[in-house]
Amino acid sequence: MQPWLQKRGLYLAFDVYEDLAGNVSGGKKRDESVAGQVGVTLDVDWEKLLNAGSWSRDLWLHLLVVNGHGRNLSRLFGDNDNQVQQIYGSRGNVIAHMVWAYFEKAWLDRKIDMSVGWIPTGVFFQNSPWVCNFMNVWLCGGEAPTKFMTGGRGWPSGNIGTVLRLMPIRQFYIMGGLFAVSPHAYNGGISGWSWAQDGLGKLSTQVELGWIPEFGRNHLIGHYKVGVMYDNSRYNHLYEDINGEPWVLSGLPARRESGQTSLWVIADQMLLRHGPGELNGLILGGYYAYGSGQTSQINHTLVGVLMDTGAAWNRPLDSVGIAVLWANFSRSAILAEEAAATHGLPLPGANFGVPYGIQGHETIYEAYYGFHIMDGLSIKPDFQYVNHVGGTRTFKDAVVLSTAVNIAF
Repeated sequence: MQPWLQKRGLYLAFDVYEDLAGNVSGGKKRDESVAGQVGVTLDVDWEKLLNAGSWSRDLWLHLLVVNGHGRNLSRLFGDNDNQVQQIYGSRGNVIAHMVWAYFEKAWLDRKIDMSVGWIPTGVFFQNSPWVCNFMNVWLCGGEAPTKFMTGGRGWPSGNIGTVLRLMPIRQFYIMGGLFAVSPHAYNGGISGWSWAQDGLGKLSTQVELGWIPEFGRNHLIGHYKVGVMYDNSRYNHLYEDINGEPWVLSGLPARRESGQTSLWVIADQMLLRHGPGELNGLILGGYYAYGSGQTSQINHTLVGVLMDTGAAWNRPLDSVGIAVLWANFSRSAILAEEAAATHGLPLPGANFGVPYGIQGHETIYEAYYGFHIMDGLSIKPDFQYVNHVGGTRTFKDAVVLSTAVNIAF
């Protein structure tokens, strides 16, 4: 079917992803889960489909619908702040969850590119081609803490919005986006189809600058990005009430903070090339991200990664990687937890869930190996060591083993 469809400008693809994971030690309890997703994408090239002339050149429609299922292993072993399974979360218990549906139009050989519709902000911003090589959700689908903030929710949550990218030369771009902020737990409702939700009066603005150099005769490619998000909504202060005292003790309403900000710096550089493509080589990368600590439980994250293919042992389509992920919990969140604990009150939660103890920082060590079995089929065993589960010392460090199977056609 594919050649017939593509000749008419219809690019259809299916993807099945299943991840079996279990914590073999540590955490609240030992457990295991299967989390997975079935996804369907359709990209429509209107120039081919309509044969309508120059006005339809570089005009596209992009659609993605997924079905997600399974249980959240991290929640099962006591981590409400992180997820060791990238495929879990935000899909809702529905048959078909809408992830994106937007039009894209480009001009001047794609030097100007504009998208309008239902868009996950992390598809465009705070992202890089390598992040979903890893299992941990602090990497895949955009950086933390931005994608856990209401104005920057990443894949698979979408937002009504628009993105404009200017790329005057191949090695540089500037990109800006404007998105409606949903005050609900699920953008677009639990299914992602309810775009006309109430309370969409506030806006999130994101801006990103990117440099994509290629060094030497082997074209060692790099991606260097810096960006900022500002959401003009109002959010509860995690610690102070309307009088500047701890609201967990006073019982008064939390002080409302005007605006929420995050920023990110993401970089990767190919050190050795093994073949064509952006990821076919030895790559060093990482990111730093910040979120407003008065309203976000996590305010600083640092990530370092090293990736390669299996070219050295004659498996050029295999992949291997290691990562270290560190997150720091904000002073405001910690002060509120300490105040509650001192007076025997339940610990307060926020955008990263309710903690099991006083939080400080959490570190994840991850290693994976991806086996390319055949075109469209890969298997990826993964190891993660979770230090300070949920950012606390309440439980012993967890060791998580998982294996993901991906089938695409």
